[in-house]
Amino acid sequence: MSRAVYALARGGLCLAFVYSGLSKLLDFPAAIAEQQHFGLSPPALFAAITIAVQLGGSALVLFGRGLGAAAGALMLAGFTVLATVIGHPFWTMTGLERFHNLNAFLEHAGLVGGFTIVALLARSSRIRATHG
Repeated sequence: MSRAVYALARGGLCLAFVYSGLSKLLDFPAAIAEQQHFGLSPPALFAAITIAVQLGGSALVLFGRGLGAAAGALMLAGFTVLATVIGHPFWTMTGLERFHNLNAFLEHAGLVGGFTIVALLARSSRIRATHG
């Protein structure tokens, strides 16, 4: 696989997380308000954790190698699962609201799959480097 294509793919997976983490970092009161909206308490702590996971996980995926990249991908996959269950509870909705949230939920499941593939590829490259 071309390194450039792999780098572009990782960048595409991380783009929303880098943007979200930076926007929260630059407007921390809005990040706190978002956590309050979803009922997370204490909201400032959850905002700080969200920023750290989004930016730290993205940095590991984008710039890490082997187990570091795998760890970042798994951090973002886990974060995405939690955020999707909290932010898109389609099972509690009806009509158009349910339709939109189900679509968002499924799109986020695709991100989790993509991050899982990144983790597997990063881990397997580490195994080849140390045992092959």
